Amino acid sequence: MRILTFTSLFPNTLQPDLAVFVYQRTVHLAQQPGSSVVVVAPVPYFPSWLPLSRWRTYSQIPHEENVGDLRVLHPRYPLLPRIMMPMHALLIVLGCLLPMIRLKKQFDFECIDAHFVYPDGFAAVLLGRILGVPVVVSARGSDINEYPSFYFIRPLIRWTLRNASGIVAVSEALRDKAVERGCPTEQVRAITNGIDPHLFGLMDRTEARRSLGLPDNAKIAVCVAALRPVKGHKLLIQAIPLVAKQNLPLRVYLVGEGPLRPELESLITELGLGGSVFLVGHKPNSELKAWFNAADVCCLTSEREGWPNVLSESLACGTPIVATRVGGIPEIIGSPELGILVERDRQSIADGLQAAFSRHWNRQQIAAHAVSRTWSVVAADVGAYLNECVEKWKSKRGKR
Repeated sequence: MRILTFTSLFPNTLQPDLAVFVYQRTVHLAQQPGSSVVVVAPVPYFPSWLPLSRWRTYSQIPHEENVGDLRVLHPRYPLLPRIMMPMHALLIVLGCLLPMIRLKKQFDFECIDAHFVYPDGFAAVLLGRILGVPVVVSARGSDINEYPSFYFIRPLIRWTLRNASGIVAVSEALRDKAVERGCPTEQVRAITNGIDPHLFGLMDRTEARRSLGLPDNAKIAVCVAALRPVKGHKLLIQAIPLVAKQNLPLRVYLVGEGPLRPELESLITELGLGGSVFLVGHKPNSELKAWFNAADVCCLTSEREGWPNVLSESLACGTPIVATRVGGIPEIIGSPELGILVERDRQSIADGLQAAFSRHWNRQQIAAHAVSRTWSVVAADVGAYLNECVEKWKSKRGKR
């Protein structure tokens, strides 16, 4: 089957770690027998001469490139951030329509595999109607959990959920939420994310710590997440003094970058945790294996989640989890042998960390569980569902 993957979040020359989970599913889908995939990853148009470094990156992304073995097109569309959010999807359609008409003549794709319900999914469903192909949209998390809270976007999300040929939810919890948002139950399929065993797996913990310059005798927790309020870093930091009362040689490493950094730095100083909590910044995907293996526990205290890949990656490295009971996290930690679920308050998080540090975990068993669901397995599930949706779409058209 010829598939067009449509997403505004995809790795590119300048952002190689952008939405790696979308890349992984797409490249493994392309490797399925009988499948071929081309990616359309639209980016905002930005004049290179304007002195705004944050947005100038977009002007430097090539109009077409190869990412791994995938052909990737980057059509431009007009966008004024925040101001035009309700118009975002229509502007994507405006920028992508002619390039996709040309692509349809070169690569006669049979379906569109879109990622994120809004704006990408809404735009993809409109483009699919114009081009006469079915569209399957993957719901990832914030597109279902957060965006419907915006008054002008809520009806666009509902329309997308009702008019796509199929919806993929990355967790059962997100599937239920999609149904609550208006998606017909029979139109949505839960297909979780996977693991790349070449990137994530067991290594000697002492070796991992030495490679990162971390102390051998400390109890180490790692949190891999963008420094944004929804990820709950402040709550995690506030829980550390409660764990420190147990006189553990505790070290917490926050791996990630984001707008919350100055506030977190101030909080660490205020609580006198400069020797216990460290902001180590963004680390490329290729370096995360060492961080997970170096840690005694991986912690995530999010307010909401879809399917946080970092937890599956931690488990693949044999490192247990302490995480809040939200979104798809209880599905990832489906057994007490994999980690500890906590409530979203300081004491519960502290108790969870203390229990995790005090327990002996079977790292081999944890890793074996996690790596059983590879991206190839995920891609096979997605490919089968795309075929199912295409056949249903053809059947409906044949009855008209």
